[in-house]
Amino acid sequence: MSAYKGIIETYRQYLPVSDKTPLISLQEGNTPLLPAPYLSGLLGAGFEVYLKYEGLNPTCSFKDRGMTMAVSKAKEESSKVIICASTGNTSASAAAYAAKAGLKCIVLIPAGAIAMGKLSQALIYGAKVLAIKGNFDDALDLVKEISAKHPITLVNSLNPYRIEGQKTGAFEICDTLEAAPDYQCMPVGNAGNITAYWKGYKEYKKNGKINSLPKMLGFQAAGSAPIVKGRPIKEPKTIATAIKIGNPASWKQAEAARDESGGLINAVTDTEILSAYKILASKEGVFVEPASAASVAGLLKLAKAGYFNKLTTNDQRLTTKIVCILTGHGLKDPDRALKTIKPPKTIKADLKTVLKEIGY
Repeated sequence: MSAYKGIIETYRQYLPVSDKTPLISLQEGNTPLLPAPYLSGLLGAGFEVYLKYEGLNPTCSFKDRGMTMAVSKAKEESSKVIICASTGNTSASAAAYAAKAGLKCIVLIPAGAIAMGKLSQALIYGAKVLAIKGNFDDALDLVKEISAKHPITLVNSLNPYRIEGQKTGAFEICDTLEAAPDYQCMPVGNAGNITAYWKGYKEYKKNGKINSLPKMLGFQAAGSAPIVKGRPIKEPKTIATAIKIGNPASWKQAEAARDESGGLINAVTDTEILSAYKILASKEGVFVEPASAASVAGLLKLAKAGYFNKLTTNDQRLTTKIVCILTGHGLKDPDRALKTIKPPKTIKADLKTVLKEIGY
């Protein structure tokens, strides 16, 4: 059996690469699609919920799918430097793949608004990280201007190769289920991922790999919901830092994915996000960063409102399959976990005391 070599080798026929494209890979992709029995039970009979756990990529987020493509193409085009704006995950991924490729990586982050788990990654991989006194959108404007005027490759999701790589997540879901899901729930920040998954599903259907397309259900944090509100948010606010973006780069493409699929883009509160965050860990055994939990928060919010029952009443299939994309690992933001739960109790190193505490 041949060893897995990453998404470019696995899905080469669907990607804009050639024999001249150097393969800059950390064997990203091939992440598990986990059945979620507790969540399925909350929705009731006839529903199957699955979790696409992208936190098990090499740098622990979905960004690696796009970065292997963006950096491989940058290397092919003889670029020496890549640059990105980031709320965290993009910086970690860009820095890792730049290190693998022998390229210089420059990262602009909003000062004080990046989880330590992500910042530590970007720094240890050797990126030049600059914290600006502004938000993500300010950082993105700067890197766009810099890359337009200097021989530096932009690797944010404005880079079309990022979208090409990220669409492979849809391929993997279909390969595992041997069909497209009925619904896909996912967080929406800069909106590149919902754009990419929809592209992937459409391409698989065009190539006869699936017979139907899912409804795309995207969820923004309520304090950072420009697409839902129909206007940019100058000062987005949410504990889910990965989707704390007030003016998404792929705004129009995300709306197209929503409209073409017959889906929606809605908002969930930080309270709803944290509730889903805890449910995933305590009931499904999956630890994600808060932004990832937005997909499950949205699922539960829609289920409570009867959304799925209304749309599946006339469906003759025995089961309705729903996939929630979990975009990043919980260790990306350990501080949030510690703020959410009680700290461990300190007791004497005494057998009798320990047994009393554990109920024996």
